[in-house]
Amino acid sequence: MRKAFICPTKYVQGENELLNLGYFVKTFGKTGLLIADPFAKKLVAEQLEATQAKYKISLVSCDFGGECTREEVKKLQDFAKANKASCIIGLGGGKAIDTAKCVANGSNLIIVPTIAATDAPTSHSAVLYHADHSFDDYAYFRQSPSVVLIDTTVIANAPARFLVSGMGDALSTYFEARANERCFAQIGKNGVNAGLPCGADRAKGTLTAAGTMAANALAKLCYETLISDGAKAKAACECNVVTPALEKIIETNILLSGLGFESGGLAAAHAIHDGLTLLPCHKNFFHGEMVAFGTICQLVLENAPEEELYEVLNFCETVGLPVCLKDMGAENTTDEELKAVAEKAAIPDESVHNMPFPVTADMVYAAIKAADKIGHDFKYCECDCEC
Repeated sequence: MRKAFICPTKYVQGENELLNLGYFVKTFGKTGLLIADPFAKKLVAEQLEATQAKYKISLVSCDFGGECTREEVKKLQDFAKANKASCIIGLGGGKAIDTAKCVANGSNLIIVPTIAATDAPTSHSAVLYHADHSFDDYAYFRQSPSVVLIDTTVIANAPARFLVSGMGDALSTYFEARANERCFAQIGKNGVNAGLPCGADRAKGTLTAAGTMAANALAKLCYETLISDGAKAKAACECNVVTPALEKIIETNILLSGLGFESGGLAAAHAIHDGLTLLPCHKNFFHGEMVAFGTICQLVLENAPEEELYEVLNFCETVGLPVCLKDMGAENTTDEELKAVAEKAAIPDESVHNMPFPVTADMVYAAIKAADKIGHDFKYCECDCEC
């Protein structure tokens, strides 16, 4: 059986680590193209000036339009070539990071996230959009970033909601990797024609392969660390201080979850997230917040043990992640709208088909309805009424 493990070349995390950005730029040459929006650049302007002076390198930048489009990528590639940039640096949130990945196209890439809201920084993929912010396509590169540089001081000073969203994204990692592992076990027993999907994240452009023991172990550690340190890390971030718990959760959100999802695979949680984007409320919520509810739906879909389901519900409530549609402002969603969500989540190429059993849209619809009821009763109902 083919197995694969995908990871960045270097991952470095620490307080005030941005001051060492120049060291990593210098390993490629003297000039780096910095891709960041004006807010992110202003946020860390002093650190950027200091690292240029310390390591005698130059950071050049071109106006970044704020969206990862083909036109923006071409403009920045031309700018990098004209300025003889030896590496590309993506600093800030997801748009800047994805744009940097596309500009670098698989070589000499340094990723410097200023928030820990998703596990995207370590991955070898990006999402392209049109200028009107509508989805264009996925992009995949021959390797993951050369360096992922995490300044925990910067992340500690970002709004805590970003950190919590990252925990929501990371929450799915273990359960989706576990589903893929069981899926491959079924394929091993029944053969490739068993009517089951043929690999983790097969629809997203990844070569079909099972997760390694390392990937599955990291995915499990990801979940265990969320449970043990998530609430403490949120408190630290709300106080804008770096504590051991916050350091662990930053690593969990970015590294453990990133390696776990890319090498372990996605499953129902992310597919249901994709379906939920049909609802108007999705514009008010972060990716990880919606993935958290998708994880609860996946546990219902696979009939996970009650103890496990309620441990996840308790974690979500403790750190402030959605446990039902009401938490996402979608309590008035109609059955027809939820069926459309389920249909989108169950299209042939979605990751819901990486579950270790055949999945239909009707099954997804039932799981969402039941998960919503369970989550609502858990959080809001203290009586036998229909409140």
